[in-house]
Amino acid sequence: MNLDQIDWHKSELLPVIVQDSTTLEVLMMAYMNREALELSLSTKTAHYYSRSKQRLWKKGESSGHLQHIERFLLDCDNDTLLIMVRQEGVACHTGRKSCFFTDIESGEMISEPQIDTVATYGIIDELYHTILDRKHADPSTSWTAKLLSSGENAILKKVVEEAGEFSFAVKDGKEDEIIYECADLVYHVLVALGHKNISPDRIKQELARRSGISGIAEKNSRKK
Repeated sequence: MNLDQIDWHKSELLPVIVQDSTTLEVLMMAYMNREALELSLSTKTAHYYSRSKQRLWKKGESSGHLQHIERFLLDCDNDTLLIMVRQEGVACHTGRKSCFFTDIESGEMISEPQIDTVATYGIIDELYHTILDRKHADPSTSWTAKLLSSGENAILKKVVEEAGEFSFAVKDGKEDEIIYECADLVYHVLVALGHKNISPDRIKQELARRSGISGIAEKNSRKK
């Protein structure tokens, strides 16, 4: 594929439709920047650019659910890609084979998760995506939806409140209370991140960036 024939002028990110090469079922939609497309072409394994994580990612890097690309097809406007893949495991972070599982007219979910997503992706990732899903839930039946609909001040008030309760628990030295209050704090921090659509993966990237840098050097770099 001649990458220069792609219309990169419209966007640095190319929309990519992913289709099962055997069943022809549409599995997901994602984005590739030039680097992700080059890697996908050279390895025949799907790589994408995550807008939420703000980084390149290999599909299945944490779950093992790789996508082996069998064909690349470019649309007539040279600005959208269709790839046909052999999917290992499932394509969707919800544990379903396809990301398209909700009937918009009836609201019915037409498929069920096939894997344990907590065991596959970890509780932080699972909880964060649940929080994002609650943005569209009924506030009368979901505390998370109610909190998100209350606005930024209410969300941040809870973060400050839970940080205080966690601090007092540490001060009191009661291990069970420390764990309980820390869990409350982490949850409310994730709600705040979800409110701003900032993936926890970006926090991990920042911690990784600081790894090996002394605390004093890191703080001095902020001042500069």
